[in-house]
Amino acid sequence: MRTNAMDVWATGLGAMTLLGADLAGTWSAMLAGANGIASLDDLGWAESLPVRIAARLTADPAAALSRTEARRLDRSEQIALVTARAAWADAGAPEVDPERLAVVIGTGIGGLTSLLDQNRILETAGPRKVSPHTVPMLMANGPAAWVSMDLGALAGAHAPVSACASGAEAIALGLDLIRAGRADVVVAGGVEACVQPLPLAAFAQMMALSTANDDPEHASRPFDARRSGFVLGEGGAVLVLERADHARARGARAHGAVLGAGTTSSAAHISASDVPGQQRAMRQSLRDADLGGADIGVVHAHATSTPQGDLAEAEAIATVIGRHPVVTATKSMTGHLLGASGALGAAAAVLALRDGSTPPTRNLEDPDPAVELDVVAGTARTGRWDTALANSFGFGGHNVSLVFGRV
Repeated sequence: MRTNAMDVWATGLGAMTLLGADLAGTWSAMLAGANGIASLDDLGWAESLPVRIAARLTADPAAALSRTEARRLDRSEQIALVTARAAWADAGAPEVDPERLAVVIGTGIGGLTSLLDQNRILETAGPRKVSPHTVPMLMANGPAAWVSMDLGALAGAHAPVSACASGAEAIALGLDLIRAGRADVVVAGGVEACVQPLPLAAFAQMMALSTANDDPEHASRPFDARRSGFVLGEGGAVLVLERADHARARGARAHGAVLGAGTTSSAAHISASDVPGQQRAMRQSLRDADLGGADIGVVHAHATSTPQGDLAEAEAIATVIGRHPVVTATKSMTGHLLGASGALGAAAAVLALRDGSTPPTRNLEDPDPAVELDVVAGTARTGRWDTALANSFGFGGHNVSLVFGRV
């Protein structure tokens, strides 16, 4: 792995998912192949929906905040503050010039919960009952803005909104900001909180969701022949990216290195998977990292558990990387966190290299014969790998691939 003054390390990690209230709990559950998908039947509004399962957080992010913060923030913004603070603490709260500290937090939908809640209030109680905090709560740049204010970051607060690739694109942009000399430290990641009737109904109308209402723990099954769609989830993940020499100077430890990124647009179809676009993103990330496909040991697949999407990605991986890497698809446990999924996948890829253990793909009981990859199933796979690639693809033709290295 190349080493130079502009190397970028991941010195802090934070996460909040349905598998755990923090990164340690999430990672432990991933390695155990745990399930976080459950029925929504306890919610009165779910009974009329065609899809009544989702991956909801088991811990309330508001509980980790002050009453004022919780009242003024949308759920996605609450998750952003909680995960960013955890990642910042994990990095050792770096001393950095505020003008050299940036934030990049992506989201696919933003403050949808607040938008829907306030619209209900408007319709039932009138305009004077609408919260004066509504606009800051619903805007998609809210998570990035609140984190930047919390940390005093003055080098920019960016908010990529690229559907399910948002979290990964945030990390790619963070890498670029450090390489361009515009920041020494970047807090980058993704958040999402939209387990609501409208998105569930809308995705169901697209026939994108699994309808295994009676068997939620087996609903998400990437690369399995019986996969039928993804499961909507919520959560967040944040990485503290830091210029390597800056981290060394303060004696920081590194979870891993960010070696390269590739971002492409398909310019073809608003929702269909695009194999050529995915291949270009992977090739671009490898060139950026000065690596070849043969160098990749682990692939964290986007793999949402849709019939066509998984096949398209499997073909792209086999063509660009090859059939030799160990492949995992953690959405089998977490469901699809939309704009947060790429950041969580990046964290999982970094941890797989650091700990020498790759999580299994849950529910892979009848592998699709058309998927000619070494997909981890059953139990976690142990080994020593130097590099990993993480994919993230979003509606609108957004394709992002990230390459990480072991430090």
